Amino acid sequence: MHDRIVITGIGLTSPNGNTLADFRDALLSGKSGIQDYDIRYFGKTHAGVCNYDPLKYQSRKEIRRGTRAGSIAIYCAHEALADAGIDWSATDKSRVGVYVGTTEHGNVETENEIYLISQHNYDTSVWSHHHNPRTVANNPAGEITLNLKISGPHYCLGAACAAGNAGLIQGLQMLRLGECDLAIAGGVSESIHTFGIFAAFHNQGALAKHEDSTKASRPLDKNRNGIVVSEGGCLFTLERLRDAKARGARIYAEVVGYAINSDASDFVLPNPDRQADCIRLALKKAGIQPSDVDIVNLHATGTASGDAQECKALREVFVDCPNTYFNATKGFIGHAMGAAGALELAGNIPAFEDGLCHPVMNVDELDEACTLPNLVIGEPAKLDSVQYILNTSFGMLGINSVVIVKKYAD
Repeated sequence: MHDRIVITGIGLTSPNGNTLADFRDALLSGKSGIQDYDIRYFGKTHAGVCNYDPLKYQSRKEIRRGTRAGSIAIYCAHEALADAGIDWSATDKSRVGVYVGTTEHGNVETENEIYLISQHNYDTSVWSHHHNPRTVANNPAGEITLNLKISGPHYCLGAACAAGNAGLIQGLQMLRLGECDLAIAGGVSESIHTFGIFAAFHNQGALAKHEDSTKASRPLDKNRNGIVVSEGGCLFTLERLRDAKARGARIYAEVVGYAINSDASDFVLPNPDRQADCIRLALKKAGIQPSDVDIVNLHATGTASGDAQECKALREVFVDCPNTYFNATKGFIGHAMGAAGALELAGNIPAFEDGLCHPVMNVDELDEACTLPNLVIGEPAKLDSVQYILNTSFGMLGINSVVIVKKYAD
């Protein structure tokens, strides 16, 4: 139960990059992935759209039969395995586990089918027989297993916007339980393909608007006005340290701390006390103090209440931490929902090598309620050393998650 677990591969697609190198370069150079977007019924808005090549690992028939979330998941899984240098032909597929965090799944496919029958006088005979396998909750993880012929365990974790972290945590736990020898874990989202999510955030007064789409996502800024919905995915290959060393793998980081808890207080309003508790629990599991953390990546959605409450929680925990720096990622890519936590963690991991903390984007006037010491705005900050990175991800119905990774050392 105390096996050291390491990250050996990272596969991703984001609105501003389809590899870790490109994604990292965009975060350091200030490249936004947000664009104008028009979706059926709702109309014009902003969104983060991925431009990966789905045909790289799937046939056209497979793409038609499956889902966008499944396609994203397949792409990320293949990229992670290749990045990890795993000899797939020699891998026992029954000992591979797939754990994919999702915010929601199936809305896109159901909306599409309802639209289709609306064009045929609501004749349900035109409803696709593929609808059921497309909409079951385990779809994205299951599509990975079908594509890669994995016969080990697979499932999706519905954890709202904490799902990317939750998938990684589940992979770690299953490795420690001995249920698998290789975990493909993280999160995916296809949310921009459902008009309902835009309409719901709009009617809640939480959907971002701006004349310049690249400036629409403004976490922590005084004039922020909501969320930019994005799609994306990030999956990690996780291995026990002894297994990774035995095959001579490159190790990105060691996962040393994690926690998940619940607010138990409101459907959508965050609870900073419970968020602070979650951070403290992750620090305790990692065996470190707040002052040991070099970079904290905020969840920071760009909503007034969410950003302010999270910053309150962080100020409670990170007291007298002069070497701890804070950043956020959603200004670059929007809110990738189930993929957010995994993508944002991945975007910071290269800091172990280059020592750079990427900035928060689009903060022209910092909200006083979001004041944090060493908040990196505008330009990357060069740190003397990066040993620990902490990533927060919080979601609706009060689910909180935190992951801490450490620079690998024997």
